[in-house]
Amino acid sequence: MNRQQIKTARSILLITPLVAFLVAFFVWPLIGMFSQSVSDTAVLHLLPRSVVVLSKWDRKSPPTTLMQTELIADLKNVRDPQDLGDMVRRLNSARSGFRTLIPKTIAALNDTQNPPVDLVSIDARWENPQFWFAIADALSPLTDRNLLAAVDLGRNASGELERLPAEQSVNVMIMARTFWIAALVTFACVVIGLPYALIVASVNGWRRNLMLAAVLLPLWTSLLVRTAAWFILLQEKGLINDLLLWTGLTATPLPLIFNRTGVVIAMTHVLLPFMVLPIYSTLIAVPRNLMPAAASLGANPLRAFLRVLLPLSLRGVASGSLLVFISAIGYYITPALIGGPGDQMISSIIAFYATGSANWGMAGALGVVLLVATLLLYTAYARISKEEGTGH
Repeated sequence: MNRQQIKTARSILLITPLVAFLVAFFVWPLIGMFSQSVSDTAVLHLLPRSVVVLSKWDRKSPPTTLMQTELIADLKNVRDPQDLGDMVRRLNSARSGFRTLIPKTIAALNDTQNPPVDLVSIDARWENPQFWFAIADALSPLTDRNLLAAVDLGRNASGELERLPAEQSVNVMIMARTFWIAALVTFACVVIGLPYALIVASVNGWRRNLMLAAVLLPLWTSLLVRTAAWFILLQEKGLINDLLLWTGLTATPLPLIFNRTGVVIAMTHVLLPFMVLPIYSTLIAVPRNLMPAAASLGANPLRAFLRVLLPLSLRGVASGSLLVFISAIGYYITPALIGGPGDQMISSIIAFYATGSANWGMAGALGVVLLVATLLLYTAYARISKEEGTGH
């Protein structure tokens, strides 16, 4: 092995821990999330005999005796209550009625004293082809059902795309609410962060260090701690309302918590550094003689700012806005603690599907939708950052 090969081997060994870390904690979870969103084995592994016969069914003729016989054999072999519950939830989500039909059928099949003749003798719903359609559709190991449901779409009996009923069409609304709250927070950060960054860039010495420290110090505090602090400050008898009442600015306490206002205030405080720092890094690269030059050419301070300094700072504003927006759309703790029921964002719905209803498929599908939106925004941010670096 020559010297160049040794150097290459050393370089590979040095980056191996980093690559392993990225694969273990970033790549593999993303692969798992995507696989969960398209995986559909809750019914497949419990009905192996039904798979064979239903794959040959033309979906036009009535359910055959053989189909009933094989399904009866499969249901008799179900032993795990957890697996049975997963299958019932999967089928009931496709066709309402399985939640009562499957337990009733299994109970009748286990009655050895009065065994049923067929499934129809247990419940007349087994004559309805729609229930068999639901079972046949659930026997594929892969599905786009969760991904479609994540954007309030589904497939009808003929396999065509259609919008889900109004009572099931909530994901797009919640996603729109998520983007709207993120947009409000981004706007608030621009309104506060741009003037602040302008002041920081205009001063020197200890003043600049003090103002930068005021922005950076919150980043060293836990997000949960900062959110809990706002929970205390925004209460009806919190410090902010006490101050407003003491100064006479308001006669009654303002509703600042468990609503959209509190969410925007708390998230703006948390995400403000991600707006200030990109704008500041852009402004310190602007030559200081531009504003005096504009003044010497007859521009008043306001006109010089609007025509010279503001356009030069817009790249920083764009970068900061994308950073804030990308971070805001994935927030969970702050809306959960500060917001009300109408202020919960898509991350709360993902958490509900993952922990509340154990529907990992829908949780993964919503995560994929959020990931795609984040990647598109990050691509725009990377392009803006690259243009800033090259000066074009």
